[in-house]
Amino acid sequence: MSKAMRRYRDAKIVSTLGPASTSEAQIADLFEAGADVFRMNFSHGTHEDHAARYKIIRKLELKHDRPIGVMVDLQGPKIRVGKFEEGSITLKAGQKFTLDSDKNKAGTEKRVSISNPEIFSVLESGLELLLDDGKIRLEVTRAGSAKIETKVTVGGPLSDHKGLNIPGAILPMSALTAKDRADLQFGLDMGADWIALSFVQRPEDIAEARRLIAGRAGVLVKMEKPMAIQHLDRIVEISDAVMVARGDLGVEAPPEDVPGLQKKIIQKARSEGKPVIVATQMLESMIHAPTPTRAEASDVATAIFDGADAVMLSAETAAGEYPVEAVSIMDRIITKVEQDDHYNLLINTDRRQQIGSDADAITAAARQVAQSIGAAAIVTFTTTGSTTLRASRVRPNVPILGLTPVPETARKLVLAWGVHPVLTHDVTDFNDLVSHTNEVAVAEGFAQLGQRLVVTAGVPFGTPGATNVLRIIWVE
Repeated sequence: MSKAMRRYRDAKIVSTLGPASTSEAQIADLFEAGADVFRMNFSHGTHEDHAARYKIIRKLELKHDRPIGVMVDLQGPKIRVGKFEEGSITLKAGQKFTLDSDKNKAGTEKRVSISNPEIFSVLESGLELLLDDGKIRLEVTRAGSAKIETKVTVGGPLSDHKGLNIPGAILPMSALTAKDRADLQFGLDMGADWIALSFVQRPEDIAEARRLIAGRAGVLVKMEKPMAIQHLDRIVEISDAVMVARGDLGVEAPPEDVPGLQKKIIQKARSEGKPVIVATQMLESMIHAPTPTRAEASDVATAIFDGADAVMLSAETAAGEYPVEAVSIMDRIITKVEQDDHYNLLINTDRRQQIGSDADAITAAARQVAQSIGAAAIVTFTTTGSTTLRASRVRPNVPILGLTPVPETARKLVLAWGVHPVLTHDVTDFNDLVSHTNEVAVAEGFAQLGQRLVVTAGVPFGTPGATNVLRIIWVE
């Protein structure tokens, strides 16, 4: 890791790639402005597009000698309306409108097909349907197996392939479509570090993805269905990371519920020690403007005050006119919040310690020791990442150096709060670890001669989850 590329903040930035950020120069600019993890949205673009961007990221990683995370975001079972004869229609409040399964006929002012007619079986009279991110609302008046009849309660223009949301029903759909399975395989073969699952409804939806991924990437669950919130504890437990995906969550849940849900999801992820990302519309106005609104700056700050591991930019960097400026401003907001007295007070009073586990007790002690002796950093040695994630979870007031001999682990740890992952050689014994820790801490700009470091690791090395050693060392 070149010292020039070191981040002087704990929370991370996830940046979505797209048409506005596809060349080597554009991606390099985003990374240098502060992007830590790059998201590839498989709802858009071809496999060739994504593979070309992936190669650029890995080339950047070599150039700067710094791990970079890559997230593949699967489209998921998004329900959409079909095409219209004229490309769009206008629905008026009070009119009747039918949704059916006839995909061979173009839509009209009276009817349109939908992409997943299997959902008809669970729809009942009185249920509300939302079209185009909730701009249009329909009420089911008559349900059947081949079509459903509705009354328009809120009208407006509706064009080809707009999304359909059904907040009040658990839908009989797999969380992985045929497209998702193909995209998942491609993403894993390409070398993705995180696979993001969209529109998860129940814990069972995660099982199939886990089986297919088979440990080759981290499983990141996007919380965007109110139904999933009912299973929040179990979903967080069986995920490797979670995302507060406020776009669809804000369509299906009332807007006034979203801030509370955001806090609830962050709190649960924090207590389980799983990285949590806050996403969607964070700096939305920067798609077309060089600066954010004050409300947007406040929104990013709130996610950091709440303890999120990362905040994410979507269209701002994928298709916006000011992608690098969006990352730069997000970087500045995070840095400013983390220097705030109120933030430090919150971090110091909310440590998320779990009672009972030896490994957790050692990690909590490492944080206290580091604070008591004024250590320059906490250094963790890990193969799977669990020792380092434990350190991140207790939110120490010094940086966490995550040493690992496994490139995939280093890239995954980029997402975690406060962690600066460093790819290292496989150490043979504790003395080897101590001397290597000294070298790395000085070379990476985290410590100077005469300062102290707190080291945690699991011995014997390579035993997953066995954090059982705490050592204070002088930098010599």
